[in-house]
Amino acid sequence: MVPGLTGKAEMVVCEEDLVSHLGNLPIHVLSTPRLIQLMEEAALHAIADFLPTDQWSLGTRINIKHLAATPLGMRVTAHALLKEIQKNRLLFLIDAYDEREKVAEGEHERVLVSKDLFYQKIEKKKSG
Repeated sequence: MVPGLTGKAEMVVCEEDLVSHLGNLPIHVLSTPRLIQLMEEAALHAIADFLPTDQWSLGTRINIKHLAATPLGMRVTAHALLKEIQKNRLLFLIDAYDEREKVAEGEHERVLVSKDLFYQKIEKKKSG
């Protein structure tokens, strides 16, 4: 895995992606949580072919500016660029565009963790 890897994820905004789906708000545009999910997908696509089979890539931090609203039915494309690797930490530059304009930009951090250790921690947490 080296800096410079890129990934992309696309979606068409559906009912369940809207702010109005989050609660009793009559705002029928793409919600920030769904936009973040799309941007994380782009980061995952950037490293998918390089991720060791015994490791997971887990999101630990995301900092975005949601710049513009995207209405129902419009396509959104997110991009991720692996900017830096520090031991097991991966730092991505991320952005997203709808069919008209840039709708978000920011940074995303992921960490590489052992699948076995991750499951051990979860089991320990569940058992008390």
